[in-house]
Formats: sequence, structure tokens, C-alpha cells
Amino acid sequence: MSTRSGLIVGAAVGLLVPGLVLGGSAIGAGAAPTAEQAGCLSFWVSPNGDDSAIGTEARPWQTVEHARDTIRARSLNQHLSCDLVVNLRAGTYQVEKTITFDDRDSGSNGHQVVYRSADGPGKAVFEAAADVTGWTPYKDGIFKAPVDVSQPFYTLYVDGKRATTARFPNRRSDDEWAPYLRSILFDPTKEAVRDQLGFNTGDIDPSWDLRLGTSWPAQVTVWSGGSWSWFTDTIPMLDINFTKRRTTLVSPARYGFINSGGGSRYFVQNSLSLLDQAGEYYLDYPAKTLYYKPAGGTMDGVRVQRPELTQVFSLAGASSSRRLENLSLDGLTVQHTDFMEWYRYGWNGTGDSGFKHKYPKYDTQIELPRNRWGAITLTNTRGVRLTRLHIQQTGFTAIELLFANERTTVSDSLLEHIGNDGIKVEGGWPGEGDLAHGNTFTNNYIHHIGELVPGDSAGVEIMNSGRNEISHTVVEHGARYGISIESRPEIPNEDNYTSGNTVHHVRLSHLAKDSGDTGPFYAYGVRNQPPYTPDAAVSQLIIDDANADPSMPDSKPFGVHMDFGGCGFAFSDVKVTNTESDPYHGPSAGPCDTFANVSWEPGFDDSRMQYDRIGVLPSFPYEKP
Repeated sequence: MSTRSGLIVGAAVGLLVPGLVLGGSAIGAGAAPTAEQAGCLSFWVSPNGDDSAIGTEARPWQTVEHARDTIRARSLNQHLSCDLVVNLRAGTYQVEKTITFDDRDSGSNGHQVVYRSADGPGKAVFEAAADVTGWTPYKDGIFKAPVDVSQPFYTLYVDGKRATTARFPNRRSDDEWAPYLRSILFDPTKEAVRDQLGFNTGDIDPSWDLRLGTSWPAQVTVWSGGSWSWFTDTIPMLDINFTKRRTTLVSPARYGFINSGGGSRYFVQNSLSLLDQAGEYYLDYPAKTLYYKPAGGTMDGVRVQRPELTQVFSLAGASSSRRLENLSLDGLTVQHTDFMEWYRYGWNGTGDSGFKHKYPKYDTQIELPRNRWGAITLTNTRGVRLTRLHIQQTGFTAIELLFANERTTVSDSLLEHIGNDGIKVEGGWPGEGDLAHGNTFTNNYIHHIGELVPGDSAGVEIMNSGRNEISHTVVEHGARYGISIESRPEIPNEDNYTSGNTVHHVRLSHLAKDSGDTGPFYAYGVRNQPPYTPDAAVSQLIIDDANADPSMPDSKPFGVHMDFGGCGFAFSDVKVTNTESDPYHGPSAGPCDTFANVSWEPGFDDSRMQYDRIGVLPSFPYEKP
């Protein structure tokens, strides 16, 4: 490298790269930084900046991508003696393409490359949605607007909140998924069929324009499995036979729609014929027209935004042996991401992934490849820090740790109104390498989860990953879990990586609101063989209000539900109140967890509960909901 006219020439990449920014000033030709300056670099970015500027506080760049590329081009992150900081000014950063970091962007020598909101937590806003304008009256209080989009979107935001896809039956409230219709057995030979749903006469109106047989049909969202209320699938409809009272779906659901307990709960959505309630919308994608019914009867002062991205940030190393390390996102707001065309959890059968695995049954326990993402997705990382984030109104999961991630920290963050999980750790297949462990999730407030995927949603979900810590956390309002720790019950202990997790000083409230055979704290397939000597610990846990919607036909929610293989946990100082079923439900294997001062056993001592330390700490940087 050489310097010339105040610019540093990136000869290796054929670029002119602006001067280094040290302590907020540019170092150009002839400058001689001190040893401290040479190791402590900082740059500045602003929505009103210019990528042809020099990246100082006075002359900031405009995009994170330019800051990243400058650091890469000059290898500024390769020999750090302290953290390299990219300061992001307050304002809105419109994200039109996922911002990616890879192993070239790692920190070094134990120091971080930090992208931080310089004006305080939440002030640098990364916006994944675009405004919809040009509204004109349609009819019946409905307005329409043109949307010149090259691909459809699957959720919508109005005045910063999620709108409801036009559906039948209409939602009871914004905080509920009910009411539902119930499927029927239209043919005694079709009980196990997963792509044909029977309906009662009158439940689906023949006059509705469902666009069946087209590229943009109506959908069903269904708790597949008959009376089981474990998973929800959202699947387009293919055709309908009113004589036989059945509709065929484009893709099979996770389970069939009838069992001994009756039919599945479901609703129909995505048709203009169903748009009759304020707060609902319908996208006619072929006609590039969006319809919305405002509560006030006018679109004056109403801001409508359509999501353009599913992921805002992707942090990914090239492989598990070549990881992205020591990168931080601090104080950022990430909002308004998209959902997907259709959703089902996992493959339907053993070995259906098409790849050879030591335990092919796990194919049914892991998200399909098309669903493995969050608004922020980590893959093949080590030592990444996500701190003081505000993630809101997402189409799917907020933060996804996919496969090989270790020593991740997610802390001091507010996650609210999330399409699926708040934080999900997907550790990969058992018996094929313990590559996801040692992550810390602390001082986080997570509420209103599973808004688009109520089935199997969780505030924090840990799949086949061990030695993680969840602490000083609040999870509130969801259809299913608060915290879920899972593998599979047929996995022997030596190949099961879900051991050694620690949960403490946590509050779980208003959960299991629309599902059964569940509890706000849930474990499954964690320790499947004796000895059951505890190596996982749960302490200073409060659970309150696990009561399902009256329409929910499955077994009523517990407080703590330790399902098959929910063994090897030491519970201490746990208080459970206001649950529809028992406060604790143990594994069928018999006693395999230990208890000390838990509210479901005699002699509980409430004075041992550290109420002042349970939930987020006084240092939490956001106003608590």
C-alpha cells in the first residue's frame, strides 16, 4: 500500500480507499499515528452520508456495506489491539438487500469489529419495508393502491404494526389467533391424508373467489394433527370439491387433519372475498394491487409498509472450520421483515431430507432448509455479540443461530411482535459433531411471539445444542412455549448434544395461549437413557398464566412440561401459578429430574425467590412493555 494526496490506495483490490479514521479524524499522507491510534480505528456512517466521503464523524459514509468493504480491502481488522468501531448515526437505513458479513470480517487478537448505534440504543434503524402510497377508495370502506413489485410479500405493516391477512373466521382481537373452523373426516379411508382437508357445509362459501388452480390461491392456516395442537402449517389451496366437502392443498401438512379427538382447527385466508374487517389486507399479486381496510374509514395519516426482505443481516463463516469470529452488532433496530409463501415444520418422514444421517428420524425435528433464517441469521460463527438490539415486527424468527455457532452473546435486547421464535438455536443433526454450544442469552425482553407461526413458537428455542445459558429474561405472550429445549427421544446420550443448559432468573408469562400438551417451560429428548444425573439446571424461574383458548381441544397446558426424554434437570426455586393443568408434568420414564424448593411440592419457601433479580435487570436499555 502507498499513500497519495491524502488517500490510501488499495492496490491489491484496485480501489481508492479513504484515509483511516483514528479517534474521529482522518489520517492521510504523511500522518504518523501513535501506536494506540494505529490499533484503535473508528469510522462513521450516516443515512445522510456519502460513500465517496472519508468516513469521519464530519464526513461520514452512507452505508454499512461500504464500511465493511473498506475494512476488508485494507485488512484493517487483521491485527487489532483493541476493538474496531463503526459508528452508525441515528436515522433510517433502508435495506434493499441483505447485509452480509463473512469470515473476512472477523475481529482478531480477541478484539471485536463493532457496528454500533452511536446515538444510543435503537436509534440506528434498519428498515426492511417500503412505503405503499397512491391509495384510492375501493368499496365498503376498503382502499386499494398499486404495488409495482417483482415478487409477492406475505405480511404487511400499518403504522408500525402487523396487519392481518384477510381471513375467515375473523380474528377476535390482535392478540389472539382464534376463532377457528374445525375439519371433518370427509372419507373414512382418508384419515391419515395430509394434503386433503374436509370441511363442514357452510364453512367455505362457494361464492368466495379463492383463485384455486392459479399461482396466487387462498391458503389455510391449520393446527394439523386433528385434536393435537402442536404445530401450525400455512399452505396454499389447490382445489375444492363442495360435494365431497374437501379441499386439496398444494403441499402436505405436518400431520393429517383428523384423529380420535376430532378435527384440526383452521382458518382460510388470502382472498379479497374475505376482506371485511378493519385491519385486514389482501395482496392481489397478479394484478399488482394491495387492498386494505383502515379502522378510521380513511387512509389519511395512515402509513402502510410492505416488506422487501426476510433477512436484514446474515453473519456467516464459510464452514464450521472457517468461522466468522468476534463481530458485534450493538444498539441497532431491525424491523419489518417478510414471511414466506407457505410454511410447515420439518420433513414429514424419516430420511425425507434426502441426505444420509446417522439419525434420519431427526429429519422430522429440524426446520426445512427454506425456513432456516431470521431477521438476523448466524451461521458458522464464534464469539459474535448481539447487544442492545431492538428487533420488532418480523415475518419469521428474530435471531437464528443456524448449525455451527458457539460463544454467541445476545443481551440487553428487546424482541417484540415476532412472526415465529424470538431466538432459535438450530444445532444440526445429532451424532455428527457438537458444533453449537456455549452461547449466552441474557437480559432480554421477548414478547408477542409466534404471530404468524403460533405452533411450536418459543421465546428461546434450543435444538440439539448444549452448555448454553439463558438468564435475566422475560418471555410474554405466545401460543406455545416460552423456553423450549429439544432433541429427539431415540438419540442415545453420547450423540445428544442438548445437555448442560442453564436457565436462571427468568419470568415466563401469558404463554401456551393457543396450544396443548405443552408448557411455558418445555423439554423433549434431552436425556434419553440413564443415568439421569442432572447436568442441566433451572433456578429462580417464575411461570404465570398458562391457559389456552377455549377452542383448543388437546390436553391443557402445564407450567413445566418435561416430555419424553425431558430428563437430567435440577430444578430449584421455581414458582408456577395460574396454569390450566398441573404446574409440573414429568416424563413417562418416571422421576428423572431433581427438585429443591419448587412450588408444586410441599414446603415451598417463597422467601427464597429473588424477585428483584428475576427478569431483566435495571440496566435494561429500553422501556419495558
